[in-house]
Amino acid sequence: MAAAARLGSWIGICLLCSRSLSAQADAVDDLITNRMREHHITGLSLAIIQDGKIIKAKGYGFTDKSRQTPVTPGTLFQAGSISKAVAALGALHLVQEGRLSLDNDVNAYLHTWKVPANALTKEQKVTLRRILSHTAGLTVHGFSGYGTNDPVPALLEVLDGARPANNQAVRVDIVPGSKWRYSGGGYTVMQQMIVDVTGKPFPEFMSDTLLKPLAMTNSTYEQPLPQRMAASAAAGYLKNGGAVMGGWRVQPELAAAGLWTTPSDLARFALGIQQALAGDSNAILSQANTRLMLTNQKDGDGLGVFVDGSGQALRFSHGGRNAGFDSFMIAYASVGKGAVIMMNANDSWTSRAIVNAIAKEYGWTGGIPLIPPAWQRHELLHAVMVTHPNVARGAVLVFCGLALIAVVASRRILKRHWRGR
Repeated sequence: MAAAARLGSWIGICLLCSRSLSAQADAVDDLITNRMREHHITGLSLAIIQDGKIIKAKGYGFTDKSRQTPVTPGTLFQAGSISKAVAALGALHLVQEGRLSLDNDVNAYLHTWKVPANALTKEQKVTLRRILSHTAGLTVHGFSGYGTNDPVPALLEVLDGARPANNQAVRVDIVPGSKWRYSGGGYTVMQQMIVDVTGKPFPEFMSDTLLKPLAMTNSTYEQPLPQRMAASAAAGYLKNGGAVMGGWRVQPELAAAGLWTTPSDLARFALGIQQALAGDSNAILSQANTRLMLTNQKDGDGLGVFVDGSGQALRFSHGGRNAGFDSFMIAYASVGKGAVIMMNANDSWTSRAIVNAIAKEYGWTGGIPLIPPAWQRHELLHAVMVTHPNVARGAVLVFCGLALIAVVASRRILKRHWRGR
């Protein structure tokens, strides 16, 4: 659900010379074909934005290992944590309408459930701004989902960590506003807040407010995935190549991880933000509120997206991982460039390599840092929690010259420490 403030390439790739657009497309295709073969990726789909429009939307491979159904631009994938970016735009739309506030206590808008008070919330309040920027002090990094035949908890059960929920309760355990710490639990609080304020089921609100207006016609927050859309969905595969039982897991934490979509629809989302920033009168958000969304709040995190660069080089991005699915979205805020990659495999490094190739071949500007910022750290840690939810206490993972020491018990992250070699 959750590997983006600054884009980093973790895999060495061949940098090819500039060519015509058709040759550039072939170069990207070649890299994708090679990566899929080398990393045993069953299916992948992408969309490329150039000059303010989608110039390429293409599927590669197959929706499952039976190799009967090719991936097309209309194939659905789980978006994982990119669900948060899309949900954030819906919440900001309510702020624009005056129905929510960025800086008031969220308990003023929560009616069905409240953030439990404690000494920390007496010192500082949980606010929507802090939830959107992962600074609210709320627990629960991410969610591992449920089998297609398992009992699925209601939203209140997820928030309180009550059976059949498989997560800890969402609570404040550090002073709100004091530090950045990724929290899917915070976005689940936001989901309840939107339901309470609008009186609509979250999927219906998001469809009416955002998905339909942005022509994201192949997207839904409905969980479980409706039967009418299941035939268009890819089946997920884990890092070890094993199939996700039932094809995919059910994610009732809709705002945090529940979006089913396509790269082309996420590209339309990115285009919508670009157009809003340019002052389009038909945009979901005003220019001022879009600028606020793309403003760094803390540690490279805006309001629902990670941000990096400035001026013409300002980029917004987000990665996503659910069991069996990885995704990555990046776009320049004001120059009409971007890319979205989705795959039915847990291999986020391939998506970064593809974006690096696109950036090189299509002449994007701006540096690509090699050191992972905070958002990529959370993605790697979240990747471990999603694909290995029972990781042992004291497990040590070493990857790309960085050591991650995660002490985990009962699926709850107790301590996180990073060190460079």
